[in-house]
Amino acid sequence: MVQLAFDCLDGRPDRYAASPTLCFKLRIAEITGAEVHSIALRCQIRIQPQKRRYSAAEAERLRDLFGDTPRWGDTVHPIQFAMVSVLVPGFQSNTEIDLPVACSYDLEVAAGRYFDALRDGEIPLLFLFSGTVFYKNQTTSGLAVSQVPWHKDTSYRLPVTAWRQLMDLYFPNSGWLRLSRETVDALCRFKSQHAVAGWDEAMSILLQRAGEARP
Repeated sequence: MVQLAFDCLDGRPDRYAASPTLCFKLRIAEITGAEVHSIALRCQIRIQPQKRRYSAAEAERLRDLFGDTPRWGDTVHPIQFAMVSVLVPGFQSNTEIDLPVACSYDLEVAAGRYFDALRDGEIPLLFLFSGTVFYKNQTTSGLAVSQVPWHKDTSYRLPVTAWRQLMDLYFPNSGWLRLSRETVDALCRFKSQHAVAGWDEAMSILLQRAGEARP
């Protein structure tokens, strides 16, 4: 039976993807000498926020997710980031593959809100693997099938700069908020009635009227 070991070597923005995508480089090793025909690999990626420190400014921005810092011992838990699948080509001994992960800048998504709150350092990630391995049966010379054990995992610390480079590539100096249709219609009326040139200017005027100064 095959025995696999996984490592994440790198994480970087994919500059040529149609939508924001992080590309992780995985190394997969088979340690029994078996010849792997292919792997239908599934990977669940979780953020482990309890495995890094936060500045006061970051803690303030994370209040929506975790509450006040004295409660973080009870409220800070792993955050689901992504679930992806990839077909790994055949190899013997070891191979390296790219694992593309589509990303959202939606600030109502917990992972997006967490990433946006960070200013520097690293993002602790945990990769959990499962799937099906097709390999050469050394006795019959045919194909045999095995499952990737659920306990197979690896950790990687993604630089915050990689996330910020990705968002700046697709959404330079901007962010996204989801609003109800009624709110959008009201903003449209305000923008038209006051001859405001753009949405950013409209929001700035409303914030100023509410006494909220822009940073």
